[in-house]
Amino acid sequence: MKKIRVLTVDDSALMRQVLAALLAKDPDIEVIGAAPDPYIAREKIKALNPDVLTLDVEMPKMDGLTFLEKLMRGRPMPVVMVSSLTEAGCQTTLRALELGAVDFITKPKIGLREGMEDIAQDLIAKVKAAAMAQVSRLGGGSKGEHHAQSDARPPVTSLTAMIKTTDRIMFTKTWAGRLNSLCRISVKEAQDGDSVLPGHALVAPGGYHMTLERSGARYTVRINQDPPVNRHRPSVDVTFASVARYAGANAVGVILTGMGDDGAKEMLTMKQAGAFTIAQDEATCVVFGMPKEAIKAGAVDKVLPLGDIAGAILTHVSR
Repeated sequence: MKKIRVLTVDDSALMRQVLAALLAKDPDIEVIGAAPDPYIAREKIKALNPDVLTLDVEMPKMDGLTFLEKLMRGRPMPVVMVSSLTEAGCQTTLRALELGAVDFITKPKIGLREGMEDIAQDLIAKVKAAAMAQVSRLGGGSKGEHHAQSDARPPVTSLTAMIKTTDRIMFTKTWAGRLNSLCRISVKEAQDGDSVLPGHALVAPGGYHMTLERSGARYTVRINQDPPVNRHRPSVDVTFASVARYAGANAVGVILTGMGDDGAKEMLTMKQAGAFTIAQDEATCVVFGMPKEAIKAGAVDKVLPLGDIAGAILTHVSR
């Protein structure tokens, strides 16, 4: 099977060395080159045609976001961002995902080599997922849309559990705030005991499971740090199982683009309890992993393009 060919872009020679060493641990990945800045990266992309790019955010000459935007407009390819753990880093990472990055990894604040070793499995899994991703040309729309899909398709394993640090929790809080600024409904990072209310969305905090409970007509969420399920915390299986138990036919379950099979088993439980279930279709998924597994499990009532899902939810709940 063809190896995934990776080009690393980072102004730190140590970081380039660490990334190459960690990725080399997997026999399905080959680091074909490295670049200290976007200008050299551009030439190496032309010469080497990598399957996946790892891209630092803060670099001299041209920052990672500017380079990512130019790349996704001219030569779209799967990109995994390398970001810091600061508040500003969280905002930058969210912007990178909006521009088309497939995923991100976070640089540890101290002990770079040891800290990166701790997330080696996560890094490898994200690079593998990126290699399978469908990447659209930025701003292409329906006429100029372009999808690039790598030939490198090694077996994909589930992501490792989210590292238990307040830094990751900070990221979900930042993401919820970003969604809140963009959506007509209110969005917040969930806190233990929050009520589930019309017009409000709750995001599971990083490193915590989120479950649904019911008291009379009132629904609330509980947040806990029980052991990871299928190496995930939060795990959507944990959430779906509680929704099936306490909400039954009053619930709608939706599973979107993502890697692995988390959610498939308990989405079936939701459907069997009377919930209406939806999966995103392959054509609009970046990674058709989680929706595919849910569909295979017989857990899905409708398979829809991303743009049709909100309307289908509203149509269903208005009946």
